[in-house]
Amino acid sequence: MKSNILILITTGIIIFSSCRQKQAAREKETVAYQVLTVAPRKVTFYWSHPATIQGENVVEIRPMVPGYLENIYVNEGATVRKGQLLFRIKNPQYDQDILTAKAAIKIAEANVNTARMNVEKVKPLVDNEIVSKYQLEAAAYTLQSEEAALAQAKATLANAQTNQGYTYIKSPQDGTIGLIPYKAGALISSSNTDPLTTLSNTGNVYAYFSLNEKQLINMMQRVPGNTMAEKLSHIPPVTLVLANGDVYPVKGKMETAGGAIESGTATFKAAFANPLGIIQSGASATVRIPRIEDAALLVPQTAIYQLQDKSFVYKLIDGNKILSTLVNTAATDDGNFAVITNGVKAGDKILLNGLNIQDSTVIKPMTVNQDSIFNLMDTTYN
Repeated sequence: MKSNILILITTGIIIFSSCRQKQAAREKETVAYQVLTVAPRKVTFYWSHPATIQGENVVEIRPMVPGYLENIYVNEGATVRKGQLLFRIKNPQYDQDILTAKAAIKIAEANVNTARMNVEKVKPLVDNEIVSKYQLEAAAYTLQSEEAALAQAKATLANAQTNQGYTYIKSPQDGTIGLIPYKAGALISSSNTDPLTTLSNTGNVYAYFSLNEKQLINMMQRVPGNTMAEKLSHIPPVTLVLANGDVYPVKGKMETAGGAIESGTATFKAAFANPLGIIQSGASATVRIPRIEDAALLVPQTAIYQLQDKSFVYKLIDGNKILSTLVNTAATDDGNFAVITNGVKAGDKILLNGLNIQDSTVIKPMTVNQDSIFNLMDTTYN
């Protein structure tokens, strides 16, 4: 009897020890992860839209008269001033027209002088009643006719000089020269498809972008005002992200570029000052329109991972198990945080970092303080 009791006690000790060892092994295998409790915060995030940059005033430089491109005085990409000579067109016809017009003026002047002499010669004869006064009137009419011919000859010269002036193409404004598709010696005219070049004034630039109907309605519903102008006046200054990812330091103002929705989209533009000429006409960029939320679910970007163009987070369920959860997000200006707009709710717990964790994996949660994560982020608009 005592022997059986001893056996039972010994067996129990062995089983208990084995269970403790297995539990210790499981605890050793359980990995600790930082866990954040999602809570609403006041934050500014952005609607982002691809945009195309255009100078404030882009002018096509085209020839007014036909001819051969004799000289090109500027280089592509050069900065020019208003009135600066850009091109010279060679057309001998205009030079010849000036010579012909000047010769015609000399002939007309001679005819005027002759007609005036006739008037002066006939006048005393009429006064002495030697000839009829009608001869004097005829001489006067001839003088008027010759004076008109002289005026016409001078007008012809002025027109020839104007045409010759068109062979010197000067800059109509300050700006930057674009591509020059023609070379010296090319035959050009006003009917050419391509202009000689384009001239962009980039002291101020416009970023043109489009919103589809859904995006437009969503944005306009969140902005106060009864008219489009009133709503645009309530939109805070917008941000421009350059093609290399840098945030342009100067804020812009959103404006309308089209008065109606065409083909399902509405076109807008954002105006930016460009005093240093960093932004060039024709460049691509991204316009970010700020949106302030008083109760947004803000999380670090490290808590979000991408899979097939979709965003996911690891959500904690049942206290210590992992569940991959699809979420919709919107980026903040600094790119370090994101606002979750769908997929989790306030009070849910998510992993701050993790990679390739299978669903239902048991972890050891380590709760982190929100302020330690967000204390460096300015969540108010300024």
